[in-house]
Amino acid sequence: MDGDTLYSIGELARRTGLTVKTIRFYSDRGIVAPTDRSPAGYRLYSIDVVARLDLVRTLRELGLDLPTIRKVVDRELSLPEVAAAHAEALAVQIRVLRLRRAMLTAVAERGSTPEETELMHRLAQLSEDERRRLIGDFLDAVFGGLAAAPAFAGVMRSMTPELPDNPEAEQVQAWVEWAEMSLDPDFRAVVRRMLENQAAEQARSDTMSPRRDIAAAVRDQAGPALTAGIDPASPQADPIVAVFTAHYAHLLGRPDDVELRRMLATRLESVNDPRRERYLQLLAVVNGWPAPESLAPVLDWSVQALRVRTQQ
Repeated sequence: MDGDTLYSIGELARRTGLTVKTIRFYSDRGIVAPTDRSPAGYRLYSIDVVARLDLVRTLRELGLDLPTIRKVVDRELSLPEVAAAHAEALAVQIRVLRLRRAMLTAVAERGSTPEETELMHRLAQLSEDERRRLIGDFLDAVFGGLAAAPAFAGVMRSMTPELPDNPEAEQVQAWVEWAEMSLDPDFRAVVRRMLENQAAEQARSDTMSPRRDIAAAVRDQAGPALTAGIDPASPQADPIVAVFTAHYAHLLGRPDDVELRRMLATRLESVNDPRRERYLQLLAVVNGWPAPESLAPVLDWSVQALRVRTQQ
């Protein structure tokens, strides 16, 4: 196309798909200005106006008002700059559509009530700053007074969701469900108790270095037993239970007796709350991490093994 060629409103309408009335309206408002006029007084426009009109249409479809659109156009962008701004506007539109698709998919799959749908919509539309405030509020509620300890600083980082700038639909769905969980006072209380138990165990330990979480120690011992098909109530399970109860006894600095084993069973039941596992699954999806290993089967085996051996 010849960059020096001028076009009438009718020719612009054919090139852009807009009506003559719409282009004249934008011209009258100064959003797109004529480059020249014909001898008969008709407005003539350069080829740059085609790109500008495409940008105006995109911005209108995104819901921008005319005063805002005029500010964009009044920057007198070159054609490459207009194309870049157009691409940026389209990227925003794509993100909005992804959010809408994710929300509608979640509603369809979950059979949400109108109230749940409204909450999901609000959570999906949160700005980055609003998301960070929500995350910060949750972490403050569950880690308050604990995060200063070196061992817990890393735990807190590992529990922080980071939704990417251009999330996939499943990441948005996971974020919405994570946000719903984080707002649940009962779930906050569950996580807080788990962390307080861990902090108490760390404080009672006879060493200043971070100790392995008891769930990890139990997994390492009970996992192979579960894979091997050992009955948790059988004598073959005795030495396996003895190893992780000895670890817990050393962690707390107290004897490996019936009371300690009851305490450990209660502790593992708390860790085995299905909401904790769901939280970690959602976190992995949002952050793009590998799916976490499920501890439920190992914890179920271990609790059963402990309860059998502490019955009176």
